[in-house]
Amino acid sequence: MSPLGPFAPRDGGPDVSTGHIPGLPGVPVRTPVRAGDSKAGAALWPAIAGRLVTRQVWIELYGLPGYGLTLGGGKVTSFAATPRDFRPHDPAPGKGVLVGRFILAGASMEVEPPADPWNRPSPSRPFAVQLHAFAWLPGLMAQGERGAREALRLTLAWQDAFARWSPFAWGTETLPRRVINLSCAARKMGAVATEAERLRLADSMARQTRQLLRPPGGLATRAERCVAAAIAGCVLAGNVGQGLRRRALSGLSGALGSTVLADGSHATRSPEAGLELLLDLLTLDDALAQLSEPAPEAVTSAIARLTKGLRTLTLPDGRLAGFQGGGPSTAARVAVARAHDEQTPDEASAPAEATVGGLTRIASPLLTIIADTAAPPKGAWGSAACAQPMALEIACGKDRLVTGSGWTPAATDRQALRLTPGHSTLTLGERSLNEPLGGWKSELLGPRLVGPPIHSVSEQRQGDGAVWLEMEHDGWTELFGLNHQRRLYLDQKLDELRAEEKLFPTPGRKEIVRQIAAPYAIRFHLEPGVQASLARDRRSILLRGASGRGWWFRTDGPDVAIEPSVHIDEGLTRRSLQIVVRGSARTDSETKIRWKLSPAGASGDPS
Repeated sequence: MSPLGPFAPRDGGPDVSTGHIPGLPGVPVRTPVRAGDSKAGAALWPAIAGRLVTRQVWIELYGLPGYGLTLGGGKVTSFAATPRDFRPHDPAPGKGVLVGRFILAGASMEVEPPADPWNRPSPSRPFAVQLHAFAWLPGLMAQGERGAREALRLTLAWQDAFARWSPFAWGTETLPRRVINLSCAARKMGAVATEAERLRLADSMARQTRQLLRPPGGLATRAERCVAAAIAGCVLAGNVGQGLRRRALSGLSGALGSTVLADGSHATRSPEAGLELLLDLLTLDDALAQLSEPAPEAVTSAIARLTKGLRTLTLPDGRLAGFQGGGPSTAARVAVARAHDEQTPDEASAPAEATVGGLTRIASPLLTIIADTAAPPKGAWGSAACAQPMALEIACGKDRLVTGSGWTPAATDRQALRLTPGHSTLTLGERSLNEPLGGWKSELLGPRLVGPPIHSVSEQRQGDGAVWLEMEHDGWTELFGLNHQRRLYLDQKLDELRAEEKLFPTPGRKEIVRQIAAPYAIRFHLEPGVQASLARDRRSILLRGASGRGWWFRTDGPDVAIEPSVHIDEGLTRRSLQIVVRGSARTDSETKIRWKLSPAGASGDPS
């Protein structure tokens, strides 16, 4: 049985040949064939060939009629630990599930009890992912004994429908999260189950955990799979749980070494990915403590590094910076992930200047800026990468004013928001530097970015009450023979940010660029709800966030406009605005555009 029913996921790649980026109003995209594209495509073929062979081998093996017998093992008769899921969960969706209403990933399904959702088509692929990951289970467990009984019924119904391995229901998109959600609920579900039901539940969990520890999986999900298996190994009692726990923990040390970098960043460079892994590790640490087992040094070290990185990547509104496929999450989610921090309040506060995973933070009392100063991640880590070098997020006080599109991997149908115009940076010719893979190649390798390599450099300096941040990348070299430099000067005494964008011929470039003029657009996507008013001078824009505090955006660019935009918020598309500074740059000389952000009410405010 297909967990998606007749629902078939779309290609996933954006239509970037002509026209507009879907979901991003007013952004035409014309992406010509480039020399670097063919090189990048050729470089993918070894990975494609290897993935074709290995993927087919495992699909054939796991799909054999007798494969389920290999997932069996010793009998589990009880549950040991009750791991704590530190994530805050809204109980309201759980009330809906009690009456057969599943609301997931911005879509809904009505299933009148005692029927279940497993034998019917899902309204969207993201819905199906959350459904089979049991994202509905925590909210349902919050409904007391009645919720636990319904959770048990739905879980055993899933087991009846999907006891046999299938690529989606048992794949890395759904299996790790389902095992974690089941592990946190297992003892409460077992308390309302008959003995036969409890044995079925434990056996199902053991089988799914054994599958987590088998190939192929992939490098990018290895840590998540090992953590999920280790948590389940803490829950399943007896020798079976102990054996699974030991196997999972032995593989977790190496997985964390490649996933959590020394500066506290996740290898994907996504702040949200780091947050979610930290929350899973805290759950594992709690489960091991319930068994009176110390957490391995690799686990405690990864928790410490991720916590340190989280401080830097949290903006004053309590949410995360949104870069490289990571959304802002919620203030409550971030707060629980930082609650274990044993640092003093001063030590635990975010530093004024720091870099984590290529995301550089500079701050003054009222301004906080985080800039993407590194190239997008490549290879296995790049399935959620975004081609948006030197993008900015700016918070004024607790108001997040300048942001990006908020794209995350859950928005599979809005891949185009990963392109260069989807964040607050500069584009040339309304083109994107890279594009996500689509079609069958994406199915094999994930929707990783392809295109010419982007080399980024940055330098930071401090002075008396000021900080400079200079960034540069060469992504536009093949198209226009130009480099882009973004220079930021933050006056920490005046809470004023001054910036200069410079386009200049790439040093050492020998090829002749036939195009003399390159139209540019510098975008500043605004957080939904931010008000923007263009002043009479047509060069200044007054911005106001939720607090009502005013900030002036000024520029010497030739054309300034306020245009519509979109923002992804928890899977839903919300309307927003963007400031766009447009002009034309020569490809044989320098072009400079200046802009600044300062508090309203300062001298020289436009009338």
